Amino acid sequence: MSASAGTGVFLLSLMSIPICYLFNSLIYSNRYVETVYAVHAFLSVVNLIIGLEQDNIIDGFVTFYLKEADPHVNTAHGHMISYWDGCVHYLMYLLMIAAITWGDNYRAIGLYWVGSFLMRAMVYILGNAVGKYGTHVGPLFILHLLYISVSVWACFRIFCQPSARDVELSDIEEAHRAGLLRRPVDLVFIIYLIPALAFCVFRGLVVLDCSSKWCQDYTQQYEPYLKDPSAYPKVQMLVSMLYSGPYYIITLYGLLVPGCDWMPDLTLVHSGALAQAQFSHIGASLHTRTPFSYRVPVDSQPVFLLVNVLYMLVPQALCYRCCTQPAFFLRTAPEKKNE
Repeated sequence: MSASAGTGVFLLSLMSIPICYLFNSLIYSNRYVETVYAVHAFLSVVNLIIGLEQDNIIDGFVTFYLKEADPHVNTAHGHMISYWDGCVHYLMYLLMIAAITWGDNYRAIGLYWVGSFLMRAMVYILGNAVGKYGTHVGPLFILHLLYISVSVWACFRIFCQPSARDVELSDIEEAHRAGLLRRPVDLVFIIYLIPALAFCVFRGLVVLDCSSKWCQDYTQQYEPYLKDPSAYPKVQMLVSMLYSGPYYIITLYGLLVPGCDWMPDLTLVHSGALAQAQFSHIGASLHTRTPFSYRVPVDSQPVFLLVNVLYMLVPQALCYRCCTQPAFFLRTAPEKKNE
């Protein structure tokens, strides 16, 4: 190796010092987080444009991308997550960027986004892998995995946000003394959680090809989309059964026993996940991109919409109750930590 080449290698190696310092400073500053959300907001608008062009509402913006992209994008499920990302996630990104800019706490909206994003990512990735398009995974899907990796890092940053709950000790003690009959709203939620648990387990059994006549009749009459070969609904129901099922049991405990201070955060994550899941499932079940034989029959649409919309909205109301009136879930005295 010549002297000039050796000098170049030496100088290049020294560049690692300022690069590591700058990267470390960027990681531990809110500016990096703000940049991540800004990029996500940009991609959300792109996804909205994709959804609008797929439905022929606009034309000439992403035609080349739709022709060259992975076929998963052109499914009914792909349509719905494009709309969800372009509207709901976009609003969340703007709110979190505003909170960071003004120095406010964004843990609540962040946890809601965490649940929504993780549900979207799990169903989309697993559905792509096991569905009929599993052999069509291309370079764009790899880029999507990179996008998800950065988003998971942002999720951990949100969990590091301090919890902003300012409740008087006397209010906490009074809430703890209130029995279940003096909390009629909580009683309604407890009654709801039992059939909700049964419903999510039932749909999980349906996609697992349960031979019960009830499962077969339900699939044929109300939700034939559960058998769609794209595998998104199947993965969606399995994830919901494994995720929402234990959640409903834990939430029952949290509504009965005072001092479960994890309840507000847990309901935020779950309500975000279920809102995204149900929006995608309801929309894809009725979308024209879904083959006619897998769409909800016209006669069954009122029942289908009533059940699925209620299944989506009640957890939002439970989340609102836990976050706006958290006294019952807080502890009367903080735990002492050993120094």
